[in-house]
Amino acid sequence: MSVKRVKLVVAYDGTNYCGWQVQPNGITIEGVLNRELSKLLKEDIVVIGASRTDSGVHSYGNVAVFDTNARMPAEKISYALNQRLPEDIVVQNSCEVPPDWHPRHCNSRKTYEYRILNREFPMPQRRLDTWFVYRKLNIPAMCEAARRFKGTHDFKSFCSVNTAVEDTTRTIYSCELKQDGEVLTIRITGSGFLYNMVRIIAGTLFDVGIGKIAPEDIPAILEKKDRKAAGPTAPAHGLTMIGLEYEIRPETLMRPGGKLTEK
Repeated sequence: MSVKRVKLVVAYDGTNYCGWQVQPNGITIEGVLNRELSKLLKEDIVVIGASRTDSGVHSYGNVAVFDTNARMPAEKISYALNQRLPEDIVVQNSCEVPPDWHPRHCNSRKTYEYRILNREFPMPQRRLDTWFVYRKLNIPAMCEAARRFKGTHDFKSFCSVNTAVEDTTRTIYSCELKQDGEVLTIRITGSGFLYNMVRIIAGTLFDVGIGKIAPEDIPAILEKKDRKAAGPTAPAHGLTMIGLEYEIRPETLMRPGGKLTEK
């Protein structure tokens, strides 16, 4: 039997999980997918995710791939797998991709949203997907500050000090804050993100909102390349990964029947 690579688009509520990546001391999204795919396809399956979201972080469309010898058509796997998954994890799509395609090694745009509930008292229904903030926020100042993240910058000030990467330069294509009643949504799209980068940007915009940081301070904070210069790391549960847009969609490289198209 020939091996095929299958791509999954996975949505999940991260509340009850210790993040995406498998770890020994807790239930993870990756661990549940590995377990249920292995049972379904009757072979050992290990998925590779595009984004290793943290504990409590949600997703509308994280991307993962795995290799399998199973005869089940790739597009049918999502239907069969969803019958086995818990209700807080749902595969939105499955399809075959080229055998060497990797979700983290291709040019893409990744989008996250961070939501703040800004009101006098918490709202129980939003406790798991928004950061409750009771203090009055200067929304125009936060909008102005958000726009200053756009462009290519060294984001060393906006990642955890233990981030194990050599290059902390990233490109942000857009960073906007929109208000819908009591919910503020920070929507940010970039070429990639450092560990806790979006949550630190959200925390810094909070500091702008309470007047601790001025919008015009953002370039200087970037220039300092010092985590202490930026604001706090906002809570994980307010963060949702919206999805990824690949420069070349891998499924377009496949012909019906699992054959590669000519490049």
